Amino acid sequence: MTSDIARTYRAPGRVLRERLSRGATEAHALAILLAACALMFVAQWPRLSRLAFEDPTIPLQARLSGALLGWLFIMPLVFYLIAPLPRLIARLLGGQGTWFGARLALFWAALAAAPLWLLNGLVLGFIGPGPAATLTATIAGLAFAVFWGAGLWQIEKSRDPV
Repeated sequence: MTSDIARTYRAPGRVLRERLSRGATEAHALAILLAACALMFVAQWPRLSRLAFEDPTIPLQARLSGALLGWLFIMPLVFYLIAPLPRLIARLLGGQGTWFGARLALFWAALAAAPLWLLNGLVLGFIGPGPAATLTATIAGLAFAVFWGAGLWQIEKSRDPV
């Protein structure tokens, strides 16, 4: 999986197509989503530690508990709610993809961009808010958008994912 993440930075659409051609299932997609959300949760730790140090009225454990609830219980539901939206638009425009492909494109984009979000978490934790944090967040957000867009393009251009 880590080699596929690294390859996604060079050819995001091709990697998603290959993953689909290997027979990805809904359980596989859910595992990708949960791995992405777990990494996003871990990415919050340095920032939350810094905030707890700056304002000890809210302990670190409380901050981590909130992030855990958000990233591992609420965000997967949000991802499942967001995933069909671009598929609906593509369908109106003549896209040939599948609902599962649209979900996998979103989930894989989140997982593939997770290393950049981990970097952003480190920047926020060690340097704090500022230009460096803004730059890393922008790069991570753009990478996520490119990965998702390339994945959607790949699945919508033909019904056959191979």
